[in-house]
Amino acid sequence: MDPKLFFSNNFLDGTITSLIDSQQRPAPSVLVIGAGISGVAAARILHDASFKVTLLESRDRLGGRIHTDYSFGCPVDMGASWLHGVCNENPLAPLIRSLGLTLYRTSGDDSVLYDHDLESCMLFDIDGHQVPQQTVVEVGETFKRILEETGKVRDEHPEDISVSEAISIVLNRHPQLRQQGLAHEVLQWYICRMEAWFAADADMISLQTWDQASAIVLVEEHVLSGGHGLMVEGYKPVINALAKDIDIRLNHRVTKISSGYNKVMVTVEDGRNFVADAAIITVPIGILKANLIEFEPRLPDWKVDAISDLGVGNENKIALRFDKVFWPDVELLGVVAPTSYACGYFLNLHKATGHPVLVYMAAGRFAYDLEKLSDESAANFVMLQLKKMFPDACEPVQYLVSHWGTDPNSLGCYSYDLVGKSMDVYDKLRAPLGNLFFGGEAVSLDNQGSVHGAYSAGVMAAENCQKYLWKEQGNLESLSRVSVRHETLGTNFPLQISRI
Repeated sequence: MDPKLFFSNNFLDGTITSLIDSQQRPAPSVLVIGAGISGVAAARILHDASFKVTLLESRDRLGGRIHTDYSFGCPVDMGASWLHGVCNENPLAPLIRSLGLTLYRTSGDDSVLYDHDLESCMLFDIDGHQVPQQTVVEVGETFKRILEETGKVRDEHPEDISVSEAISIVLNRHPQLRQQGLAHEVLQWYICRMEAWFAADADMISLQTWDQASAIVLVEEHVLSGGHGLMVEGYKPVINALAKDIDIRLNHRVTKISSGYNKVMVTVEDGRNFVADAAIITVPIGILKANLIEFEPRLPDWKVDAISDLGVGNENKIALRFDKVFWPDVELLGVVAPTSYACGYFLNLHKATGHPVLVYMAAGRFAYDLEKLSDESAANFVMLQLKKMFPDACEPVQYLVSHWGTDPNSLGCYSYDLVGKSMDVYDKLRAPLGNLFFGGEAVSLDNQGSVHGAYSAGVMAAENCQKYLWKEQGNLESLSRVSVRHETLGTNFPLQISRI
């Protein structure tokens, strides 16, 4: 059915079709598009409010950019794996507590490595020699000073520039901060870790806002405390709990969204149509940027510009399972190099979970370059890096490789601030269009790129959708209850946090 004909024939003359019987005033209906944590959170809120909810997902699984793989015989998150802000104020804390899930804290609040503490990190040069820990600490202090100086550069430049350009300006002004030889390579490794935080290269990251993102995020005007924690059992239990009893349609790739006359029609790849009173769109920002969903009527220019002005980063993981542990008992193993592109690092899951698994992580352009390789070639490349550090390293018995940048369901990992973006880009991206509402990590108020940010954005979109639909129906009693923030489960017991 042509959506234009649907709307013009059935609504313009005011007739009531058999498809939509407004006389009965049924429970409001909502289509949620995308079954990542933002989508399932939105669906959970609406389902619990007795709305008729249908959740459409293009993949054959739930979770979106959360993907806990169990093929190793243990949970391995190939997508999001950290809770940023391990504290009771984190909006995901009640659900994590109630499920009895354990967090492994990898850093405190002010680590130069963002989500890791320096004392549980071991670095090696490209020849496999361990970098003296004193050098690692000293260069880390220099890196902090360089970043502090970029704040002065920002104040002097009304026009936004990249973090990379700002660092160059700082080093030209303060040659004593320049590093030589091995120290230079360690500095590049710190830059590599910074790039991993944004899933983008330093020459793509906005100087104006980079440190706002790295400060973890603001919730109710205060910074989330508690540092960063790995989900030991993976994030899938969280997704499953939110998705319980929801009407979920997997393998339903949305190709078109048509809205008008207080209804929304969503068309999926095989031509079927779904109609509801409203829709919540939580697809990844990469999908919106690639224009893979047609909107009728077209999105307004200000919304299109907001989508265009936001960056989408890429970070990939290569997980290796071994039959024995041959590496030291530290959380992070790093390889330093003359450029940040050539640096690398392994997350030691054995330290956090007890399973003999190492996860190599690559971000930005390097992540895209790894996706050009076959999975076997990517795993072989990683093993070459590992054998430089540990010549007697045994071969892995299994490996997993992510492809977030080229995955047609995501086209990237998470959003970041491009150089020169408008300051109101998030407000515009978040803004509803009539009965179309927007969720996902990219529209979070202050928590872009985080799981709890995506969750909160889904909750907010659902609450705004409720208010809109109850108001349309004149249901003032229900409207007055929407303002009460949903909390999935109780808060009577603390988060389970370990640090082995």
